[in-house]
Amino acid sequence: MGNEQSREQESELPKGLAKPAQRALAQAGFFRLEQLAKVSEAELLKLHGMGPKTMGQLRAALAEKGLSFAE
Repeated sequence: MGNEQSREQESELPKGLAKPAQRALAQAGFFRLEQLAKVSEAELLKLHGMGPKTMGQLRAALAEKGLSFAE
């Protein structure tokens, strides 16, 4: 469990994401916004726990950094 907590602390993903979405992203190896900019929304929506609210939060976080999902 300590390893999981250290990964969460390393993550730069929005803190308000639902726990299922946080787990899905972590299990898929996503911890940084730059990683999300390399995948499409459709790919992320395939992960269990990802929904419209989460996608909106991620879209906004990416936009703040001048990034967006891959086409």
